[in-house]
Amino acid sequence: MAGALCGLLCTPAQAAGAAGPAVDEPEMSGGSSLVMVLDSSGSMADDDGSGRTRMEAARAAVGTVVDGLPDRHPTGLRVYGADRPRGCTDTRLVKPVEPLDRAGLKAAVAGLRPTGDTPIGLSLQKAAHDLSEPVGGAIGTRTILLISDGEDSCGTPEPCEVAAELAKDGIGLRIDTVGFQVKGAARQQLECIAEAGNGRYYDAPDADALARQLQRASQLSADGYRLRGERVEGTATSDRAPGLVPGQYLDTIGPGEKRYYAADLDDRSTVNFAATAVPQPGSTVDTVDKLTTSLVHASGTGSEGTCTTDSQIFHQDEGAAPLTSTIARVPTEKRWSTCDEADRYWFVVERTSKPESDASRWPLELVLGVEKPLPAGTTPAQSEPEYGAGGKDAVLPTGDPKDVRGGTGFNDAREIGEGVWRDRLLPAQTLWYRVPVGWGQQLRYDVEFANEPTVDGASSVTSYGATQVYTPARHPVGGGTGEFSSRTSYNGRPTALKMGTVPIAWTNRYESNPNVVPVHAPGGFYLAVTLGAEAAEIAENPQIAVVLRVAVLGEALAGPEHNAAALDGKLDKQGESTGRADSSGTGGAGWSGTVAAGVAGGAVVLIAAAVIVLLRVRGRAATETTRRSA
Repeated sequence: MAGALCGLLCTPAQAAGAAGPAVDEPEMSGGSSLVMVLDSSGSMADDDGSGRTRMEAARAAVGTVVDGLPDRHPTGLRVYGADRPRGCTDTRLVKPVEPLDRAGLKAAVAGLRPTGDTPIGLSLQKAAHDLSEPVGGAIGTRTILLISDGEDSCGTPEPCEVAAELAKDGIGLRIDTVGFQVKGAARQQLECIAEAGNGRYYDAPDADALARQLQRASQLSADGYRLRGERVEGTATSDRAPGLVPGQYLDTIGPGEKRYYAADLDDRSTVNFAATAVPQPGSTVDTVDKLTTSLVHASGTGSEGTCTTDSQIFHQDEGAAPLTSTIARVPTEKRWSTCDEADRYWFVVERTSKPESDASRWPLELVLGVEKPLPAGTTPAQSEPEYGAGGKDAVLPTGDPKDVRGGTGFNDAREIGEGVWRDRLLPAQTLWYRVPVGWGQQLRYDVEFANEPTVDGASSVTSYGATQVYTPARHPVGGGTGEFSSRTSYNGRPTALKMGTVPIAWTNRYESNPNVVPVHAPGGFYLAVTLGAEAAEIAENPQIAVVLRVAVLGEALAGPEHNAAALDGKLDKQGESTGRADSSGTGGAGWSGTVAAGVAGGAVVLIAAAVIVLLRVRGRAATETTRRSA
């Protein structure tokens, strides 16, 4: 029985992984690149207060940056004010954007001599052209990193207006600015450029701060969320909406937009749909900027009714982080709702933003998964709606931490298990981890943000640390639990968060608590850890240390049925036992290896999903889930 049940609970990604490489789901993270725009105007020859010129400090800082970038990360260098005493066209690309050439970049900076004016606006326009568009429809982060010790001296084009125009027109483009010993109007202009350009302003009052802030900005660019999926374009209404079958997709969404996607659902399967918006980390958002997912069904009269909906907000206004909203169509036990019917449905994603928030289009990663019902005659174990032994007082692992490097998102989340783990986190960054959890088990973990040396003036600044836990289907289940808190203030002193899930049970899907309902299938649960953007004004080190204490509580059971036996052996990456082999070669993580239906030219076509890839799964925020009959 256990083997048969396992075959009903596998992701298409796992099925494809067992048979060979995935198909029809391109990796879409190959478009990231960086161009530094360095001030070489006459004022960079001034003493920085340490006996060196500002340009000497900049050379050393750029050297530190390129040493820390990943091998072959596309990186270039543009300078202004380097060639003639006066002139508002004095900007040139000294090192094209190409696979990282550390020695070449250091040599290029070494040859610069501070000379002329400060044409920032024109340099930004040119820098945007230096960053080539991603090939093959890829969506990646293209970063302009501006380093300046003063404001634009040319006036036209106006730098802040240029930044706003570039950011609005380019998906994935961000402009970060570093102000080296700037005050007053110069700082205000650099802050305006960064805010308009979907980036962050970093203040550098001395050479050490310059090196630290450049490292932060460049590494945040290089470690951006790795998107994955098949390209799709949602429509503004249900008419002509693209059809989805179980798998992973990529789209984009602008402020105030709705995106419709169609799917044909049967009357028995549970269906999960997740939408992850990926704004530029640290870009301007409001606390209540929102991402909403809904399932819509047309009644017999043709009017649309909402079956279920979920909204997630940022809960802070320091800067953007990935935001995930997820819904599930769970057929009622007695099939009383019109939303239980086999029919055409629409998934709707909506972005709501305040006028002053980031106005650029955000990449949107979509995941559709289907869970087949249990075999006839199977009696599932009772639901597990309480935290019990996995509550906030649970005993977690101790001992020396092991170093680990978290992933950039759901797709490359780092696999970890029980134990104590140590990582390092940049301001405005989110790191991702994945923990296998089996039937009957529950995940429980702590995140500890370290004691860090602080910079002068940091006592007046408070940022935040946050965490969220997601099911294998990407449902966030760590907000508003009444047991745990997903956010804490951070000022450089030690602080910690406790987080966890209820035990996994098939019948949790029939509970009412939004943090219980999604915990109904085993597999890789995702942990996301975020540091607020304003921590850049607090910590002396480029990154801060975080420690994760992870426990998986309870015995893993052989299946969802009542009185299921305990498993022999350890769990594999999908939450299945390594002590038994299923004939399908797949593991249970909440989706079926066969899909109920696909959409093709408006007709319902039954298909096999052996070649359809799903993914792994990130976000945050409080859950506002409602459910009613359409």
